[in-house]
Amino acid sequence: MTQTPPLLVDIDGTLTDESRAIDPRVFPVLREWPEPVVIATGKAMPFPIALCEFLSIERTVVAENGGVVFVEATDELQFEGDHEASLAVAEAYRELGHELGFGSVDLANRWRETEVVVSLDQPLEPLERLAAEYGLVVLDTGFAYHVTDPSVDKGTGLEAVCAELGLDPASFLAVGDSENDAEAFEVAGESVAVANADATAKARADRVTEAGYADGFLEAVAPYRR
Repeated sequence: MTQTPPLLVDIDGTLTDESRAIDPRVFPVLREWPEPVVIATGKAMPFPIALCEFLSIERTVVAENGGVVFVEATDELQFEGDHEASLAVAEAYRELGHELGFGSVDLANRWRETEVVVSLDQPLEPLERLAAEYGLVVLDTGFAYHVTDPSVDKGTGLEAVCAELGLDPASFLAVGDSENDAEAFEVAGESVAVANADATAKARADRVTEAGYADGFLEAVAPYRR
């Protein structure tokens, strides 16, 4: 049996099915993984924290594409990225007559602390132009447009976690499906893109699974299951 590495894993499109529902078959894998597990997502921190809480695993998360990092073992919470700039982009976008696209309550942005997300049904070109004016970039994760600081990503998030835990990022297996996973793929020792991944993730991954979504995740970790 190959030695089990620490694991960094995305949520949407990786632990889920096509409808974004988490596949329950991943639950025992994450609960029983014998090495540290890092949940890395573009979502705001409450979402991966809740996943860890209900799985009863240690709350070690990279949220907002690396903008927010929490490591339960050291009780360390870190924020990186220019949130004020992303809020300014959102305001300027609205002034052009566009919306963020998530309704008046806007649960997609309500708890964000380092970036802003915009629905994929909203115009991309003006968003990219405004983001560039403020020194930011727009990531298309396949689920939303993320207006984010280019100095942070899931790779810097993984490095921050490792600095807290005394681990080497190169010891990690990283599994994901989107361009926002690509930087983590670069710093992890082994990277796997599930079959439904976008072109950027597939190009950066060491291997691509035959199956997509949660089936792909299960395929990715199969060599390490005991």
